[in-house]
Amino acid sequence: MNGTMIQFFHWYTDGDSFLWNHVKESADYLSDLGITSVWLPPAYKSTSAGFSVGYDPYDLFDLGEFDQKGGIVTKYGSKQQYIEAIQALKSKNIQVIADVVLNHKAGGDELEKFNVVKVDDNDRNKVISDVFEIESYTKFTFPGRQKKYSDFEWNFTCFSGVDYAEGNEKGIFRIINDHGDGWDDIIDNEKGNYDYLMYNDIEHRNPFVREELNHWGKWYHDQTGFDGVRLDAVKHISPDFYKEWLTLLRANTGKDIFAVGEYWAPGELPLLQAYINSTEGCMSLFDSSLHHNLHDASKNPDYDLREIFTETLVASRPDKAVTVVDNHDTQPLQALEAPVETWFKPIAYALILLRKDGYPCVFYPDLYGANYKDHGKDGNEYEIFLDKVDAIEELIKARKDFAYGEQRDYFDDAHCIGWTREGDDEHSGCAVVLSNKDGNQKSMEIGKRYAGKTFYDFTGHLQDKVTIDENGWADFPCPAGNVSVWVAE
Repeated sequence: MNGTMIQFFHWYTDGDSFLWNHVKESADYLSDLGITSVWLPPAYKSTSAGFSVGYDPYDLFDLGEFDQKGGIVTKYGSKQQYIEAIQALKSKNIQVIADVVLNHKAGGDELEKFNVVKVDDNDRNKVISDVFEIESYTKFTFPGRQKKYSDFEWNFTCFSGVDYAEGNEKGIFRIINDHGDGWDDIIDNEKGNYDYLMYNDIEHRNPFVREELNHWGKWYHDQTGFDGVRLDAVKHISPDFYKEWLTLLRANTGKDIFAVGEYWAPGELPLLQAYINSTEGCMSLFDSSLHHNLHDASKNPDYDLREIFTETLVASRPDKAVTVVDNHDTQPLQALEAPVETWFKPIAYALILLRKDGYPCVFYPDLYGANYKDHGKDGNEYEIFLDKVDAIEELIKARKDFAYGEQRDYFDDAHCIGWTREGDDEHSGCAVVLSNKDGNQKSMEIGKRYAGKTFYDFTGHLQDKVTIDENGWADFPCPAGNVSVWVAE
């Protein structure tokens, strides 16, 4: 069966232990749709316990088990609820993708004194101070856990930089330590060196840190049995670290753990390609280049659809591309806000779900809808309503049931493109037509095996029927600004 992932959360997912129970209750529905893997949010204790989305991690060994940072449970629930949610998914043969945040730690327990230099925010290689001493919350003792699972204590030698110095204005302070001169080596020169992102930046050159993170990876798998990992903020981490970490994780678990990295570089395909090369293909990446094109196309009704896959990872490295229409960073009111417009989303999902290349990932609000309030960049508060995407269930099911076999492309019109999938020995095929302008139709070949057969629009957008001629061709229509998926009756 064709694999389909879902990101089963968004930035504003309800708290109060809602999510883990919701996952458990949704396992049957997701399985019936054709979802084969579920990406769950960071499950460990963060700086504000039941309120943190999870990207400000405090204690990786606390999955909602210990009274730390103001509570026992995380925003999403208790450790027991998390385990039960995972078990429910696995009972339906749905793989579990765990969100792993190893770039930084937050919420240290004690202040420490150490030497730093201050660097320019826009060029982190540019030192703008002499060496001086600061105090910062870099000591992590995890008093609530009492050394259960690990007795490792983090201190300033475990970090390469901080953004907090007691009594000083906020800035970026590079720690003077013994594990390397300057920042760690990464592949991009954005901001001079973008090793530092936020909070206490983990020093992956420290062998004790690497040993602890390797130990944690195996422990986490022993606790939960996850099947894959989504790796946060990999553009800020040396490729060498994840080559080692994933190699050891796979060896220690005896499983070919799937990995997808978040290297968000919209419109900059060479950076994605360089990271895949530098990590020797040990992980896939989210196709931020394709998302960039989908966003542009949704904002521009004159967009030339023949160019939708130009300069994308799925076109250049389909074996390493996880394709998305939106995620928690691109949704409205978030830092990287660049949502695909509602009208274009059925088209976008057809493009990632019904073609042979890429591993598609559905975004939770696009399947369930969502509404929330937050402040925009202008400081005003907004209420956002995200509707369930038109025909999203049919598009996911069509991938499961029909998107198989030889693919023939008909990218010969700027505003109406299509393709056919001929099917295989176990599956009937489909014909997909979409338009970002007027209603249209496209003459396409689906194969002589369908000669004389009647096809209908699986999305329900059009009620007409189409008959395949003796050569395996037909004229397949689609509605204005939407998509039709034609399958045999």
